[in-house]
Amino acid sequence: MRIEPVPGVPAATVETEGERLLALADYHAGIEASLRYDGVELRSAAGSRRERLLAALDRSGADRLVVVGDLGHAIGSPFESEREELESLFSSLDVPVTLVKGNHDGELEPVLADLDTEATVTPAHGTTIGDVGFAHGHTWPAPAVLESAVVCVGHEHPVVRLEDEVGGTRNEHAWLRGRLVGAPFEDHYDRSLDVTGDLVVFPAFNDRSGGTWVNVPGQDFLAPFLPEGIADAEAFLLDGTRLGDYRDV
Repeated sequence: MRIEPVPGVPAATVETEGERLLALADYHAGIEASLRYDGVELRSAAGSRRERLLAALDRSGADRLVVVGDLGHAIGSPFESEREELESLFSSLDVPVTLVKGNHDGELEPVLADLDTEATVTPAHGTTIGDVGFAHGHTWPAPAVLESAVVCVGHEHPVVRLEDEVGGTRNEHAWLRGRLVGAPFEDHYDRSLDVTGDLVVFPAFNDRSGGTWVNVPGQDFLAPFLPEGIADAEAFLLDGTRLGDYRDV
C-alpha cells in the first residue's frame, strides 16, 4: 500500500491490493451557485475543475476515482448548475467512481442515478478499499475504517498561513499526515479498537471552498475527532514541501 500526493494537485494516488486509485476530497461542484445565493458573484470554474481532475487522472493512470466526500456543494437538493457540472464531469470520465458520502452529498444519489454512470456511494461513516480506509470526516469513521493501515479523510480543507521576513502573509492549501490516536475513537464507540495506522487529511480540491487555518491560534477543527485523533502531524504543501509539525509552521 502506498499513498502519494500528485505534485501540484490536491489529489493522491493510492495503490492497494493491485488497484491504483486517484483520491481527492471536497470537489464541491456548483459552489458558485451557492456563493451567488449569498451575494458573492463569481464566474463558474466548473470547466477548469473538470480539466484539472481529468489531467490528474490521465497523469496517474488510475483504475478508479475515489471522492472522499463533498462531490457536490448543495447540502440539500442540488442547484441546476451543480447538476449540469456533474453531468459534464461524469460524461468525461472513463473510470468507475466511488463517492464516500460527505455532509454536502445528502441528495446526490438520485442525481448520479439519472446520469447512468458507474458510481458507488458509500455510507457517511466510510469504507475500505484494500487496507486503506476512507471517510469524509464530518462524522466518526466506522471502526473497520479506523483499523485500516491508513485512513484518508477530507472535510477539514486544511490551510496554512505563511509569513515572510517583512510580515507579508499568504494562505496555502496543505496536506496533514500523522499517527492515528485510538483514545478518542475508543471513547466514542465505548470499545477497544486496533488503531495503529496513519491519518491523512486531504486538502480541498475546490480552491473556492475556504478552509481551516491549522497553524493559526484560535482556529477550531471541523472534524469531531480532530486534533485529538492525530499525533505528530506534519503539514505538506501541494508542491511537496515538507513544513514539519503543522502547529509550528
